[in-house]
Amino acid sequence: MSPAPPPDAAPRALRIHADDNVAVVTAAMSAGERFEVDGVPLTAPRDLNLGAKIALRPIAAGAKVLKYGEPIGSAVVDIAAGEYVHVHNLRSDYLDHPAAGGAPR
Repeated sequence: MSPAPPPDAAPRALRIHADDNVAVVTAAMSAGERFEVDGVPLTAPRDLNLGAKIALRPIAAGAKVLKYGEPIGSAVVDIAAGEYVHVHNLRSDYLDHPAAGGAPR
C-alpha cells in the first residue's frame, strides 16, 4: 500500500458538488493508493483511470448515484464507501442501452 500523499499535493479525486456521493479521480492511480476527499480517507480498490468514480459513502441498491449534484443513475447492488462505481454496479436511468447498464431494447 502506498503512503498517503503530502497535504499540499494536488487532489487525487474531487467531489464536484456538495451533494455528490461519488468522487471523480483526477489522474490515474494504482490499486492500494491512499487518498482523501473532503477529509474522507479512501484507498483505490483497483487501478483507476482519469474520470473514474469512487463512492464516498455507502450507496444502497436502488439509491441514486449523484455526480454534479444530479442523479446519473441508480445503484444495482449495495456499493460500499471507496468502491469503484461503473456499469457493473450502476444502471443509467437515462440510457436505454445494455453497454450503459440500461435495459436492452
